[in-house]
Amino acid sequence: MNLEGINVGFAMTGSFCTFSKTITKIKELVKKGANVIPIMSFNAYNLDTKFGNANDFIKEIENITNNKIIHTIQEAEPIGPKKMTDIMCIAPASGNTMAKLTNGIIDTPVTMAVKSHLRNNRPVVVAISTNDALAGSAKNIGDLLNRKNYYFVPFRQDNPITKPRSIVFDPEYLIKTIETALDNEQIEPILL
Repeated sequence: MNLEGINVGFAMTGSFCTFSKTITKIKELVKKGANVIPIMSFNAYNLDTKFGNANDFIKEIENITNNKIIHTIQEAEPIGPKKMTDIMCIAPASGNTMAKLTNGIIDTPVTMAVKSHLRNNRPVVVAISTNDALAGSAKNIGDLLNRKNYYFVPFRQDNPITKPRSIVFDPEYLIKTIETALDNEQIEPILL
């Protein structure tokens, strides 16, 4: 599918271990002609972790997309009214963010961006990355899997031996999921 001229809201939450793989996919979206509008949760925007420095991620993403990162609730609110996005992608989507979306809690730039985007009945792609997916987050994942306009990047257990409850999206399917979600189709979300 040609993504030329498609406005992709690309929201990142605090599952920092997938940032490098996710940023690679942002580059691919831009190469395919998409206008990527980056959005970061408070934690994703502000926290330095063992996976990298927040300011380095910010500079890299803004450099790739040629857009400033939306990182406040006030900046995210106009996304829907101004019809800024054709599709919204949350990658990585933490368990915390999925719980908030499931329960209508809008207290971060990412949750506000999704809520605002959904007012236009447009697709939201969710790329799970959470250590409690097969525990506390399972009911929220199930709820979102059954909601209109939500499409999941195929996911699998992260490491069944050392992290038996952890689920992570497969980055190789991220762009394909965005493309099919634009046609209101869900590719098989659960990988073995």
